[in-house]
Amino acid sequence: MRLFFVPFLLALIASAPPGATTGEHRVRTDDGVELWYRVAGIERGTPVLFVHGGPGEGSQAMQALGGPALERHVRMVYLDQRGSGQSERPKDSKYYSLKLLESDIEVIRRELGANKLILLAHSAGTPIALDFAADHPEQVAGVILTGAVPDLPGAMDALCDRVRALHPELYAKAVAAADAGRRCDPFAAFADDQRQHFFDRNMFPNAAVRERVNWLDHIPGVANSGALGGPLFNQGLLNYRFTRAERITMPLCSSRAAATSKRRSRRSGRLRKRSGTGAYWFIRTPAISCSRTSQSASLPM
Repeated sequence: MRLFFVPFLLALIASAPPGATTGEHRVRTDDGVELWYRVAGIERGTPVLFVHGGPGEGSQAMQALGGPALERHVRMVYLDQRGSGQSERPKDSKYYSLKLLESDIEVIRRELGANKLILLAHSAGTPIALDFAADHPEQVAGVILTGAVPDLPGAMDALCDRVRALHPELYAKAVAAADAGRRCDPFAAFADDQRQHFFDRNMFPNAAVRERVNWLDHIPGVANSGALGGPLFNQGLLNYRFTRAERITMPLCSSRAAATSKRRSRRSGRLRKRSGTGAYWFIRTPAISCSRTSQSASLPM
């Protein structure tokens, strides 16, 4: 299995005291939510914290599919965010926000006894990782964004383009359902069974990958229940756009899922696109752009 960012990770990792012991852990946050996380891999080095997507997806797919290869090189930490996986799922929406998810990263950093973390974020984990890095640059050694969505309105526009291209007969319905200021509502274009098929095809053009990931994401007890996603969407997650690129002073590696779009880097002007298997970069390699300095980091905005 080829993991495109391993050389980048190895260049970032410095000698560091051992963090938490290998294995599963639980910790309670300041507002009383119990978080589950697992530590694996080599005994020393800057911990690499996986920030999963979804929202509410859990870390189980990464642990099974991409993690074992990374663990040969780095100290991996798999966190199930509040409302996800094996962490507690409070029913009250007051326990969910991007700011609270960001604060949970700080809880884990303290538990690990680490001065700095490397943040490895997937899909909807992008806003959490970017916000933490922008707010706490002194505590982040590097950021890796995979299937990156730092501009969710732009991502929604890309889905509108895809609906129009693949299902022109449904595009008018999506436009009619859009909120003010939006081109369309791609979720409203389909009936329930059609909607799942559309998004599966968009994320996983390779059927074998789709089956593997969907099986892992539906394991009883860790499957996405919507406990996290519902409140975040109600709070306006789809309006999220990261605008503080000047705060990303640490090395950054960014990829976008080749199945959804291709974008030109604002800073380097380079356009990179490879065919792959969609948003799950740990199965195949999507488009990537990595930098050791913030001045040429390719944030796909």
